[in-house]
Amino acid sequence: MTISSPVTPKTKLYEKRSVMKTSVAQLTAFHERPDIFAKLSPPPLIVQVRRDDRKSLTEGDLEFTLWFGFFPVKWWARHEPGPTTTSFADVMVAGPLAYWRHEHIFQDAPGGAELIDRITLAHDTGLRGILSRLMFDGLPLQFLFFYRHLRTRSMVEK
Repeated sequence: MTISSPVTPKTKLYEKRSVMKTSVAQLTAFHERPDIFAKLSPPPLIVQVRRDDRKSLTEGDLEFTLWFGFFPVKWWARHEPGPTTTSFADVMVAGPLAYWRHEHIFQDAPGGAELIDRITLAHDTGLRGILSRLMFDGLPLQFLFFYRHLRTRSMVEK
């Protein structure tokens, strides 16, 4: 089942790109590691996986809790094929935003492989929307993917 994006002018797109001295195959294998999700989460954020039914990067569900100190945020993501043959996406089925689709795209690039994280998101209204903007938009989102790319680079370029 593919979850479609809401058609709204409030949908936002964020993208982070990095070329790393590695291959597309190595980036894919890195993301297939069962422990990698927690390793790519910056402190003080703690990830607690509650259910992992993924059969592959492109199929299955993952339920987890993100702990912001004592504040838990529950999330249910469905993994599905991405926009290219060397990509996958996780789409929020239930969680803190109105919509979240995170595409992980790996492609050959001069000097290695390019990692592209493309996020399409939309916020709810009211207090829930205010909280999701504070945690999952702007500077927090930029920091999250700066950290993820830095950690990925340090681990795949060894």
